[in-house]
Amino acid sequence: MQRVAVLGATGSIGTSALDVIARHTGTMRASVLAAGSKVDALLALCHAHCPEHAVVADPAGYAALRDGLRAAGLPTQAHAGGEALDALVAGDACDTVVAAIVGAAGLPSTLAAARAGKRLLLANKESLVLAGELLMRDARAHGATIVPIDSEHNAIFQCLADGNPPARITLTASGGPFRGRTRAALSAVTPAQAVAHPKWSMGPKISVDSATLMNKGLEVIEAHHLFAVPADAIRVLVHPQSLVHSLVDFEDGSTLAQLGLPDMRTALAVGLGWPRRIASGVGALDLLAQGGRLDFEAPDLDAFPCLALAFAAMAAGGTAPAVLNAANEEAVSAFLQGRIAFLDIPDTVAATLDTLPMQPADTLEALLAADARARTAARTRITTLPAPTFRP
Repeated sequence: MQRVAVLGATGSIGTSALDVIARHTGTMRASVLAAGSKVDALLALCHAHCPEHAVVADPAGYAALRDGLRAAGLPTQAHAGGEALDALVAGDACDTVVAAIVGAAGLPSTLAAARAGKRLLLANKESLVLAGELLMRDARAHGATIVPIDSEHNAIFQCLADGNPPARITLTASGGPFRGRTRAALSAVTPAQAVAHPKWSMGPKISVDSATLMNKGLEVIEAHHLFAVPADAIRVLVHPQSLVHSLVDFEDGSTLAQLGLPDMRTALAVGLGWPRRIASGVGALDLLAQGGRLDFEAPDLDAFPCLALAFAAMAAGGTAPAVLNAANEEAVSAFLQGRIAFLDIPDTVAATLDTLPMQPADTLEALLAADARARTAARTRITTLPAPTFRP
């Protein structure tokens, strides 16, 4: 029986993972469920899936979680805080970990899973952006298996199943809700418009990243670490249908692509079942029913400079990707709160990268220190910006 820890269980990826797990109760079960602060939602999932352990990241929610489990007569043990989560991930409570905590907060538990040699279904892209070299090194040293759950990287993972190295990889991007708009046309974008993704159902932070194309920039850095591909062998194409998730070129001139409907359950089923194919609950792709055409175009780096900033940070190396990620998190949070405008997001990231030059990133402590400095610099800049005209 495969015992799965689902971190970020109340989010869109977590609930999709639980949907797939529930389809295979004879071979797998959710043994650990973890959430940030949504105790009521976590309790509802405990009712549905009866895990052995439930963890709330915010210690203030511990009493409500414990009492709610007792009142429901559930045997699930309540835990709180990052140390408790890391211990469960590293221990014998699970053998597979779905890492779907959003942001840099997901790094400690992701590293704990890698260092414990677990099968790691990685949906927390910030772990690779912030500490890709450390994570991949630890995974190799401890025999962990990393299966990426981002649809694009999961597609590459499938295309590379025969073990042949890629000559080039192409990540596709839907283009988000503002595809085709000029930079000037983006000046009045509101948070409500930015989170309305045309293809994928995601949380607000990831949706804004998709709207700025920073999400794709982070995925470029991820791909570099996951597949040991240099920057000049990675490209991005906008593909509005979101049916071709990635393409891989090989030295013999062949190109392999993975296609499927835009549903995260496919990638999760690949991760949970690999090397077997298991049911995901997602139907087969019917290209004619989807319009019978596949379009591709180059991204507009003038309107969406976050993608270029990510390529530049990857080329700089060291702490630059950590600075990029931290500044972006702070800027996106401020935008969602209505404190800055949409175009202030890339401008804040660029200014923070200019303020904090790259330093060596040979330890986790150095990376976390760079993360902290970048957040301080980004917050300082945000306080100087004029308030936008929209209301959040």
